[in-house]
Amino acid sequence: MDVKDTTRILGEVSIFESLTDKELAEIASRSQFMTFKKDDVIIFESEEGNSLYVILEGMVKISRTNEDYKEVILAILGERDFFGEMSVLDGALRSADAIALSKVQLLKIDGKVFLEFLEKHPKLAISLLRELVSRLRKTDHQIKSISLADAVGKVASTIIRLANDVGRQKRDRVEIDNFASQQEIANYAATSRETISRVLSMFEREGLIEREVNKIIIVNFEDFKKRFGE
Repeated sequence: MDVKDTTRILGEVSIFESLTDKELAEIASRSQFMTFKKDDVIIFESEEGNSLYVILEGMVKISRTNEDYKEVILAILGERDFFGEMSVLDGALRSADAIALSKVQLLKIDGKVFLEFLEKHPKLAISLLRELVSRLRKTDHQIKSISLADAVGKVASTIIRLANDVGRQKRDRVEIDNFASQQEIANYAATSRETISRVLSMFEREGLIEREVNKIIIVNFEDFKKRFGE
């Protein structure tokens, strides 16, 4: 991917929308293009971090391992999302792993370059703050759904989050690709794989979803959200 294509994609990332093409091209030219295969670890929890990553293509899961050595998925990120900003901002160690869910192409932006642009462009800093607040609200909602909802509600809420974050909408239908393994959905919903299997089968019998290999299709997304209170 050349600087021109990277510049175009950077301009579609929420925090960089206020920058000019010239400024975006400067960031692209001072950054590193990287490619990862499915299941590659991009960053490790507790390692030193001095770079911000922008996803140009593919999907990345942000996860941690709890005291029982079980994976807990915190977020699923797709194209035009970014991660790694926390360590760049506070200088602390990475707070989670970032793992490729598919083939992933990234732009690795050096922390010093990013901080330099933050200082020069207040609108960039404001956009970053808005994105961080949005993520905090999503996390609050996720904690609420996990702690208060029953099994069906947890699974429905997780499917809706995936649809919003990485789904592809075709009219009323939303397709969720590459993230349809029951174990990964269970790790995201903080429940068991058996519960996921049971609830997804129920949704399928009721005509709410369809399933293909590595894909979940929500038949009518708006109706699904209304039914489960989202």
